[in-house]
Amino acid sequence: MFIALIISLWWGVCALKIVPAYLLPTPPEVIKALIADLPLLLRHASVTITQALLGLSLSIVFGVLTAAVMDRFEFLYAAAYPVLVVTQTIPAIAIAPLLVLWMGFGIAPKVLLIFITCFFPITVSTLSGLRSVDPDIISLMKSMGATPLQILIKVKLKAALESFFAGLKLATAYSIIASVIAEWLGGSRGLGVYMTRVRNAYAFDKMFAVIIVISVVSLLLMKVVDVIYKKSMPWKDGG
Repeated sequence: MFIALIISLWWGVCALKIVPAYLLPTPPEVIKALIADLPLLLRHASVTITQALLGLSLSIVFGVLTAAVMDRFEFLYAAAYPVLVVTQTIPAIAIAPLLVLWMGFGIAPKVLLIFITCFFPITVSTLSGLRSVDPDIISLMKSMGATPLQILIKVKLKAALESFFAGLKLATAYSIIASVIAEWLGGSRGLGVYMTRVRNAYAFDKMFAVIIVISVVSLLLMKVVDVIYKKSMPWKDGG
């Protein structure tokens, strides 16, 4: 109902000509542009999603490993955590041109930008989960002769699952955004490339159409993460 209200207000603004028609197309015009360009949008979306999944996968692997190492060694946690926080003060759009300069216009700088964007939420959320384990459980495991690796696998990783998935949901949304931003700076395919072209042509109906596609793709990927979360932690649903 809230979305319907927003669309109604949008349509009303267009009907009353509060904003010029060439700047704000009506909802039917956006839907028409979306349907007309859907095959092209899907081809561009496949490129954007592929890049996003590659960068996201790398961030999951290295993020979880980094969190495990930082949890194991306190001096690394004290040294590396502030650096992780500082990296988040640098906008992705500022890093992207440097990556293109260093690595060219191929897929590598795009995947690296997505990795950098997604690494922080996954690492921090996983680290928070690892460090939230009840110390009494750790003491019990040690009294039973468990090694640090056994404690990590049998106790800490399972305890960190909920925090990990919370960070993964954020990272999944960030991955699509970072992929689109990376495509703004160069390339021949992708939703970001399509967006740049229609913006330069002042085709704002198509601009709104690609925004809808980006939102839908992000929501679908987040839904996939939600399904994996429920399958990984069935006790959360009473299963």
